[in-house]
Amino acid sequence: MKLDPEYLRQHYAQLSDEALLDVERADLVEMAQRIYDQEVGHRKLNVPPELVPEHPDSEEPEEYEGVGFDAQPGEEPEWLDDAAEVYSHAVSSAAAPSPEAVLTARDAMQAAGIPCHLDLSEIPPEKDLSPYGTHRWRVMVPGKLNLHATSVLEREIFNPEFEEGWRTHLETLSDAELRTMNPRVALCGLFDRIARVNRVYEEEMARRKLKSR
Repeated sequence: MKLDPEYLRQHYAQLSDEALLDVERADLVEMAQRIYDQEVGHRKLNVPPELVPEHPDSEEPEEYEGVGFDAQPGEEPEWLDDAAEVYSHAVSSAAAPSPEAVLTARDAMQAAGIPCHLDLSEIPPEKDLSPYGTHRWRVMVPGKLNLHATSVLEREIFNPEFEEGWRTHLETLSDAELRTMNPRVALCGLFDRIARVNRVYEEEMARRKLKSR
């Protein structure tokens, strides 16, 4: 998946100053770093020079291409202690490679400019899924980006799956049933959630007496 510059700009613009400065710039790919720097500069936020790494002149080694935001496979980022799990997939053993679904989730994080780390952990005996799995691959992101990361996965992975299921359902309806179908009624919980999200956001902006950017 390719990086979407406009999506990155919108993402960084929506972060609070604190959340923006909590982003590990060194974990971002070069394009994301440039857009990040533009947003920091636009807000006139002071970032200590020692936290801004120099760009190496040499190209990234070919064997490290596509490994997400880990500098090298297996290297743990500094934010891992406060990380949140946004996706996981059980595997049969510790030697099992990353499933395609996990790599897809990681690529979605990369395309959105969200730092992520792949982690393989053993499933506790009391939660053992044998013979379906003894270990699980996890996609970890900085804790403060948990909500955004989860929403990105919904948009890129789960929503397309839901769309196909919805399409299949509609195809089974008769013409009369389709005419009387009202998505806002059939999916009232989904529309209600969107309305609540917008209302609570507007209430918090008003409480702080802030204006939308």
